[in-house]
Order: sequence, then structure tokens, then C-alpha cells
Amino acid sequence: MWLALKQELIEKAVALGFNMVGVVPAVPSKRLGAYLRWLEQERHGAMGYLARPDRLARRQDLQVILPGVQSMVCVGLDYYTQKLPEHIAADPSRGRISNYAWGVDYHEVMTPRLEALGAWLTAVVKARHLTTTENPVAHKVYVDTGAILERDHGEEAGFGFVGKNTMLIAPQRGSWFFLGELLTTLPLPPDNVALGASAPSCGSCTRCLTACPTNAFPEPYVLDARRCISYLTIELKGWIPADLRPLMGNWIYGCDVCQAVCPFNRFATPTAEAGFTLSDLERAAPSLLDLLRLDEAGFEAQFAHSPIKRIKRARLVRNACVAAGNWGSPTAVSTLIPLLQDGSPLVRGHAAWALGHIGEREGITAVATALIRETDPQAHAEMAHTRQSFS
Repeated sequence: MWLALKQELIEKAVALGFNMVGVVPAVPSKRLGAYLRWLEQERHGAMGYLARPDRLARRQDLQVILPGVQSMVCVGLDYYTQKLPEHIAADPSRGRISNYAWGVDYHEVMTPRLEALGAWLTAVVKARHLTTTENPVAHKVYVDTGAILERDHGEEAGFGFVGKNTMLIAPQRGSWFFLGELLTTLPLPPDNVALGASAPSCGSCTRCLTACPTNAFPEPYVLDARRCISYLTIELKGWIPADLRPLMGNWIYGCDVCQAVCPFNRFATPTAEAGFTLSDLERAAPSLLDLLRLDEAGFEAQFAHSPIKRIKRARLVRNACVAAGNWGSPTAVSTLIPLLQDGSPLVRGHAAWALGHIGEREGITAVATALIRETDPQAHAEMAHTRQSFS
């Protein structure tokens, strides 16, 4: 009965567009201990929510998330589209955006489908009288929004293995895919995935570790988020550490380096998901000058259905300021100077850093003038450092 239902569920998930489907027991991740040690070492940086007691309670017992939960349905959805033309990728006047954010927000694609899968499952079991009022069917869905170590569960479901860059790697498709979960109170039979000594692995390869621009991997299989460009450009709400800014190149939202160099990603094929396809190169590598000119209305209009909308305008412009400083072209000076009067101190301070990194007299003079009226302590310190560097 349950085995047949599980097979129907898998077929339904595939019909909804998911590329990978697997069922595992709803138990804590086998790497929970390593995760807790990672938190103790404070490698989660400013993502304090990861260490909140209520979050830890959920990771340690999935019954806290959904009372009566028995099974977890893991799904994957490919998002790889194409490799950027080299003349675009290497152009320092453009801001690089991680591959996963070139299209529409994946939450808007995956969450409704998982909810539809859960609704279908509920309707089927009720129609077949497989549950009772004492044992009702219930479900909960997540798309990287819950306290679940989803890569570990995806590995258990047979999607692939966790690599040295901490990504879940599928041997025949690479790592360019999103993950989602459907927790259910139904006792679905788990997949029998045999992971023996012959299972695929990274072997002796260390390309991802050596290619990381900021040396964010202190050891294989361990990421120090505090040095990761994806963390710095997305999760970090405050000031990007000055010593890491020159290492970020022109990445303004996420980073693909550790995935791009992975040999397994040579097997990746373009996604069939229309919402993830790249219709315009500007969505993958927009002009830095255009980004620096964005106001709130322009930001909202341009990124309304993009994952980028979550970091809001100030953080995106902050990131663009760092990229402009690394570009180092005097062309950016006249666009950066007005940002010294921006409403966000975060933007003002990073604009001052960029102008100092470029080193044109016009920009340094503008920073000295802005310093006189600056009231935010951190922005003031950034401007003062820039002025002192050229005094």
C-alpha cells in the first residue's frame, strides 16, 4: 500500500517538474554533530539565527517542526543555464551574479509545487481512507527556509555526495540544482540507497579549495562562511571586512567559483525550467555603473521576481561599490561620488573605500568633503581612512 503510494508520489513530483525525488526517514542529519561544532567555532559569522535555540531544537528533532512526522520527501530542480561568454565574465566593468539568480526566484517556482505535491498527497490518502482522525495526515514544505540540513538529507536520498566545497554533487549532473523538502506524517518507505566504498567522491581533487578567491575553506568539507563571497554579498548585512574586499573581484551577488571548477559539473546540462533560462546577459553580469545609479524604485522594478530582491537596494549597491573599487577605473569616479551622500551609511562608506581604491584626485577630494558632514561612526571611519591614505 505505502510502497505503491510512494511510487505514485515520485511520479507526481516528476510531473510537477522536479528532476530528482527521494524519500528518507524524518530523523536528524547524520552530520548534526559536525554542524554543531561548526557553530561553536563561529564559522556561521553574522548568521545568528542558525544558532538560535529554537532552530537547534528543530534540527535535533524534526518532531518539533511537524509533530508526528515520519517521512521526508527530498526533491531537486536543475538550474544550470549556460556558461557566460568569456569576454562578459572577464569584464571588470560588469558585476557578476551567481548562476542560480539569473532567472526568477526559485522559491516562487519550487514552494508552490511542493505545496501542490503535499495537497495531492493529502487528497489521495483521504480518498483511500488511509488515515484516521486519530492519525491525520499533515505536511510542511521547505525550500532552504527551514532548520533542516538539506544537503545531508539529499545525500541520504541518493542525489549525490557532499563534496569538499560542501556542495551536494550528483555524479551525472554536477551541483547546479536547488533542493526542497516535503515533511509528512505518512510512513512512506525510505529509499534503499547503498553508499559503500565504491560510492563517488571528490577523491584527491582539491580544485575548489585552491580556486576560492578568499580562502574560505580552512580544510576539506568545511566552509568558513565569514570568508565566503556568497556570505559577504548576500547574508552579511553590515560592513564587508576591508581585507576581503580586494579579493572579491566583481562578484556582487553570490559566487560560482568553487562550483565552476568542479570536474563533475562538466556533466551539467541546461535546465528545462523556463524561469531559470538566461534571456539577457545583463541579468547575469549587469553594468556596474548602472547598478551604482539604482534608486529604490529602480531596484524594485529590476529585481521584483529575482532572489536578489531579498538583500534590498543598499546591500546590492554596497557590493557594486566594492566591485567598482576592484575595477579601478577612473570611469566610475563620477558615479561613485554622489553615493557619498546616499541615505545608507553602508553605501556611503563603501563608496568612499572604492574611491580610495581607484585613487583619482577628484574622488579623494570628494571623500574629504563628505567626511566633514558624515555623522555615522563607521562611514566616518571609512572616509577618514581613505583621506589619510592620500594625505
